[in-house]
Amino acid sequence: MATALGFSLFETAIGHCGIAWGERGLAGLLLPEPSVAQTRARMRRLFPQVDEVPPPPEAQAAIQRITALLDGTRDDLLDIALDMSGVPPFHQRVYEVARAIPPGRTLTYGEVAARIGEPGAARAVGQALGHNPFAPVVPCHRVLAAGARSGGFSAGGGVATKLRMLQIEGAQFGEAPGLFDDGRAL
Repeated sequence: MATALGFSLFETAIGHCGIAWGERGLAGLLLPEPSVAQTRARMRRLFPQVDEVPPPPEAQAAIQRITALLDGTRDDLLDIALDMSGVPPFHQRVYEVARAIPPGRTLTYGEVAARIGEPGAARAVGQALGHNPFAPVVPCHRVLAAGARSGGFSAGGGVATKLRMLQIEGAQFGEAPGLFDDGRAL
């Protein structure tokens, strides 16, 4: 895991998220746990060597953009620097492909596997995304199981959080109408 200099919590449309930063960029992000206290406790477990402090300007800019994304603004967040030290090379390749998925679009685990040149590695892609320390900057919520099934989601709230994030983005498959265009609410 990357070395962090500090962490903060910030409020979004889906709850309080956590952000940690270091000298090389963001060291980690955490989607909401069931409560603010649980999000804070998990950040302290993930980054025990640092204190909760106000974010520096680069982290504050990332917070504003992540908050806007979770409010429905279309932003790919591609230029936000991530400290990938300690992230296995296979995971880095998976995260690179996931980062290239625009808001409102999705790929399957198998499609991600094919794009990294490892057809047949859909399960390994799922495992890599399950260990994603940078959600939603690495938008693992945009990767679905075959047949348009949601697949898993390791963040707080599980698949319900994944579906809510996709709903906020108005996600769609290819040129088809959005996943949520039939008016069904979650």
